[in-house]
Amino acid sequence: MTVPKPPLKILLAAPRGFCAGVDRAIQIVEQALTKFGAPVYVRHEIVHNRYVVDSLRAKGAVFVNELDEIPDTTQPVIFSAHGVAKAIPASARGRNMFIVDATCPLVSKVHMEVARHHEQGREIVLVGHRGHPEVVGTLGQLPDGAIHLIESADEARSFLPRDATNLAYVTQTTLSLDDTAEIVEILKARFPGINGPVKEDICYATTNRQNAVKAIATRIDGLIVVGGPKSSNSLRLVEVAERAGCQFSVLVERAADIPWAKLEGAKAIGITAGASAPEVIVEEVVEAFRQRYDVSIDVVTTLEERVIFNIPREVRLARAPAEQH
Repeated sequence: MTVPKPPLKILLAAPRGFCAGVDRAIQIVEQALTKFGAPVYVRHEIVHNRYVVDSLRAKGAVFVNELDEIPDTTQPVIFSAHGVAKAIPASARGRNMFIVDATCPLVSKVHMEVARHHEQGREIVLVGHRGHPEVVGTLGQLPDGAIHLIESADEARSFLPRDATNLAYVTQTTLSLDDTAEIVEILKARFPGINGPVKEDICYATTNRQNAVKAIATRIDGLIVVGGPKSSNSLRLVEVAERAGCQFSVLVERAADIPWAKLEGAKAIGITAGASAPEVIVEEVVEAFRQRYDVSIDVVTTLEERVIFNIPREVRLARAPAEQH
């Protein structure tokens, strides 16, 4: 006799998963492989997701930590979506490398902001997480010491600028809205004349995914966030859910990581995905729940995303070998 599966409601947060910047970066690598053949070299993980990186590696992408690991080649050398310090493309040009920049346009916007503030003689504060590739890339836009990194409210309270009347701030694009708002409020209270971005630096996708989680947090017993352990925006979704009243929130890379013991007695579970997590893994996670529960799914959509970023011309306009005859 088959034992009936316990009922479980799944609230599927939308929007979730790939943002336009991640989608563009992956397309850049895939189109480069189609048009130039393997290998295509990629400095650092193109996005913070093991499934995506492994899939591209299987197609012929070669991931390296630094440019000196790349042999002399005429094949494309792609910079990741997180952006790079100015010294990196300079070094690549010194070796006549065929550079393709997959930096998310919203990260490039922050790079342009720090350059503008620096040209206008302002001291710059970057709100972000030390060591994250995006932060390393932004700090590397200017000479050492030109940008001060602030990671917490405490650091914002103790920060002492050279000239309190000539300051500007920018932020990492994948931060928690609430954490960042607190830090920015402290900076504005201490330095009323501080210059900020015309339009917020935190990217639309990070904002939208956090708001979607807040919309379901009080209706669920726990939240599953599909994403990589190095993905800043995915880790923020875990924190946002817990702060918004969710009893527990957990990050999983694949369905095999689901902590079933924590779900004992759950009646409703939320599922979302970070901006670098493919929908195929969300489907894998949902299927794992179907194996154990009698699942009903409710998609909770807070808004529709229609943002698309263009592929760089050097890849978009290149012709595949078969087209050249």
